[in-house]
Order: sequence, then structure tokens, then C-alpha cells
Amino acid sequence: MPSTVIRRFFYDETEGNLWVEFTTGRKYVYSGVPEEVAETFRAAFSKGIYFNTRIRDCFPYREVTREDATNS
Repeated sequence: MPSTVIRRFFYDETEGNLWVEFTTGRKYVYSGVPEEVAETFRAAFSKGIYFNTRIRDCFPYREVTREDATNS
């Protein structure tokens, strides 16, 4: 089921980073996310509920800015 809050996400298993883009256009990277958490997020029926209860405020994060994108 498509999420009304999360547009897309990508998990980098080598770094343990979960990149999340919201429907607002804001992008964040969450650090130290275990692979099993990312896989459960991917399989979750409600990505928004899973994100809010198991990822948001549970892992260090930072907002990805336009500057970050141009420096990559």
C-alpha cells in the first residue's frame, strides 16, 4: 500500500543508513539502522506507522539539504 507520508526510501546496508524522502520533499538520513529494521520497514503494511514507532526518534538522523546533494 502506498504511504501518504513517505515518498521513497533507500537502505545502505554497508553504512547502516536509511535514507527517507517524505511527501513534503524533505529528506533525512537515519544512521545505525539495523538491516532487520530496514527489511521490516520495507515489508510493513503501513510504512508511516512503522516509521513513527520504530525509526523516528530511535536513531540519530540529519536532514539532507540541497548542499549535501551538490557536494556528493
